[in-house]
Amino acid sequence: MSDKRLNKLAKLLVNYSAEVKPGDFVLVQSEEVAIPWMIEVVKEAIKAGAHVETLIDSSEVNYAKLKYASKEQLEEEKLIQKNAIEKADVWLTAWGTLNTRVNSNIDGDKIKASVKGSSTWRKIYSEKMGNGTLRWCGTQFPTYADAQEASMSLSEYEDFVYGAGLLDYEDPVKEWKRISAEQERWIKYLDTKKELHIISEGTDIKVSVEGRKWMNCDGRVNFPDGEIFTSPVEDGINGVITFSFPGIYAGKEIEGIKLKVKDGKVVEAYAKKGEELLKTLLSTDEGASFFGEVAIGTNYGIKEFTRNMLFDEKIGGTIHMAIGDSMPEAGGKNSSTIHWDMLCDMRSGGKVYADGELFYENGQFKEEILKK
Repeated sequence: MSDKRLNKLAKLLVNYSAEVKPGDFVLVQSEEVAIPWMIEVVKEAIKAGAHVETLIDSSEVNYAKLKYASKEQLEEEKLIQKNAIEKADVWLTAWGTLNTRVNSNIDGDKIKASVKGSSTWRKIYSEKMGNGTLRWCGTQFPTYADAQEASMSLSEYEDFVYGAGLLDYEDPVKEWKRISAEQERWIKYLDTKKELHIISEGTDIKVSVEGRKWMNCDGRVNFPDGEIFTSPVEDGINGVITFSFPGIYAGKEIEGIKLKVKDGKVVEAYAKKGEELLKTLLSTDEGASFFGEVAIGTNYGIKEFTRNMLFDEKIGGTIHMAIGDSMPEAGGKNSSTIHWDMLCDMRSGGKVYADGELFYENGQFKEEILKK
């Protein structure tokens, strides 16, 4: 029997997150394991009057491509994906897989080549998101594999996923609008600032955000949501940052990441595990060694690391930075075929200053700052 929360999620994605209108071309995409999610979303998008087409992915098929294809084959343009993104007004996607570790033994250079093959459609996606001609929202469909990664049973993971999205509320849209208003206060504060100074264990880094726009993540682009972010000034980052949790890319874990940054560029990179892959990813293209995002997680309903960045980057009391592609809508100018978020826990002694003013400490905003 279908979980009623799944239909509630589909209605929210179509009517609130993407605001699907009659005549919109809507692309719905997921792995085969998430077809129950796809059915509900397609149904709601059609009810909204959209023209709907679907793409079904497979982690096992993708694994076969990575294993047997040459570097040249992997770097070939992803034509179907490119054409679909070019055409779409709305793109709704769900993560969820049969095997989260399927690519664990794939060589890092092959993953890098495959990323390059996505460069054309990623550029189109980035441009369309930046100019507002594409509305995208990604979410999670609970699967056994993803539940296992989070060290939960499937039913526990379903409760976690839907609970993080506030789908247990009678009117989840009302709750996300309330969160949006709360976050907007800090957006207005940070939009007036020029520089962040982030301090935590193993981290002392200054990030220029002068002239950049902070974005309010309230369930319209990622779902569940709960963060505020911007794209930093490309050459305006200096210092050292240590990430508290493993970085996960294409199913491979990199642990104990520490980056030294000079004038925006990662000049030294270390990892306790997976350092070779880390350095390979940083050399993907010219923009991969610069940062495209700095953000603060605000979803205090998400407390534990689950090895799923959709949730982990939202953990209340954390900040994250992403190497690679930036967000034009935030004023970002860095371009790359990758965008990779890494997470820093601020809940025990972490501090963030804005133009010298301490506004965030021990994973909490200092509300008294807004009362001045």
